[in-house]
Amino acid sequence: MANCEFQKTIDTLMAREGLPPGYGNTVASIIVPLVEAIVALQKRHRRSVIIGIHGAQGTGKSTLTLFLRELLQRHWQCPTASLSIDDLYLTRAERQSLADQVHPLFKTRGVPGTHDLTLGNRVLDQLLSASPGDSTPLPAFDKAVDDRVPEAQWPVFEGPAKVILLEGWCVGATPQPESALARPVNKLEAEEDAQGQWREYVNQCLKTGYREFFGRLDWLVMLEAPSMDCVLQWRRLQEQKLAQRHARAAKEGNRAGGSPELRIMSDHEVQRFIMHYQRVTEHCLRVLPKRADVLIPVGADHFMETPIWNNRS
Repeated sequence: MANCEFQKTIDTLMAREGLPPGYGNTVASIIVPLVEAIVALQKRHRRSVIIGIHGAQGTGKSTLTLFLRELLQRHWQCPTASLSIDDLYLTRAERQSLADQVHPLFKTRGVPGTHDLTLGNRVLDQLLSASPGDSTPLPAFDKAVDDRVPEAQWPVFEGPAKVILLEGWCVGATPQPESALARPVNKLEAEEDAQGQWREYVNQCLKTGYREFFGRLDWLVMLEAPSMDCVLQWRRLQEQKLAQRHARAAKEGNRAGGSPELRIMSDHEVQRFIMHYQRVTEHCLRVLPKRADVLIPVGADHFMETPIWNNRS
């Protein structure tokens, strides 16, 4: 019966995410061993643990996080909360203020400096200190309207969590040497950050608040993208799926009248958008594979490959 229930969970999640049949093998060979390792880690520490899940855009980190959370909760009796660093983005108004005060490029969400780390730390503190009966609201960000969801609509995690999953494209990112900031890495930096003020501010954020925030992780799992070209291709696919999802919702009458204007990006806009992420993404691809506790290469076919376990302690 337990095996039937387990398979039902897998089938339901795969259908929900629109995954190919072959993903079932990924679950058995990669995700289940990772679940077991996280459970063992939590039992050794005898406290709540925070697991970071890093991956460039489109690597499948949100899907991996979903499977880990559902399997841990449903089949390993391990209460698990999940939080995306994307849901900690500053509001549009806050990013506009940052753009006005520091650099115009900060109007675009994404890079270190555009997250509310005070909020993130508060949520982690609440989850770590929660008792039975406590409720922890988890922030939510709507990328289709490029703004934070009103707090009254945030999902709520009930009770204490044994495992907290923190996923995001820059989770675990480290600063670059100052000398690396001098040369632009793309057209955006060359033309719109010629003096380097934007990238220097981003790097300073990684040296300070983000270092402390990521320092709370007990483990870092990295989904390693094969190249920036793949990241661009996968990010375009994400935007197309976002547009399709909202089109279906509109057709079914699920969008309320007077809702904010959707901000779905064209392929050209995605290409410019990705340039904001390129420097930090490429730096992560160079340095994080050796720092991650678990490294999972992702092939150009989008499937996860055999993990490299750098730390099981």
